[in-house]
Amino acid sequence: MAQTLKTLIQEIISDKTFSEHVAWRHQPFEANQVIIQEGEVGDSIYIVETGELRVTVQVTLENQQKMQTGFCDLKPGDVFGENCLNQKQERNASVIAISDGSLLAINGERLGIFLDAHPIKGYLFFKTLFATLAERLSHANHRVEHLLAWGLKAHDISKHL
Repeated sequence: MAQTLKTLIQEIISDKTFSEHVAWRHQPFEANQVIIQEGEVGDSIYIVETGELRVTVQVTLENQQKMQTGFCDLKPGDVFGENCLNQKQERNASVIAISDGSLLAINGERLGIFLDAHPIKGYLFFKTLFATLAERLSHANHRVEHLLAWGLKAHDISKHL
């Protein structure tokens, strides 16, 4: 049976060479707390331990009005912020707490160094992360297809095709 990303991360943080408060930490959060802000530079990836979070992005409408819209919800075991795995990166979405809970915040650079030093764990981590991201992309594609179909129907565009 394939390991989950949560299981792999638990194994990594249990390793004595991957120090708590240096390479990773538990991070409690409260409902409505902003965990990461779109556009800020980050250096950590996160895995949800308990609670629920919402990923939001800012969209600009035709009249230049800006709107913060929910993209998806995260639950225990879900990972986010993975674009900061190897280096500091600008966040491409905001993550806001729906409920109280806790996260594992993992320094991306230190995780990368650890995975380089432990190639089997590194291979399993990236293989599992790749599967997670592929599944996330598939869900995103389906959402885009449904929105496109809705837009075509709402604007009666199908009669022009």
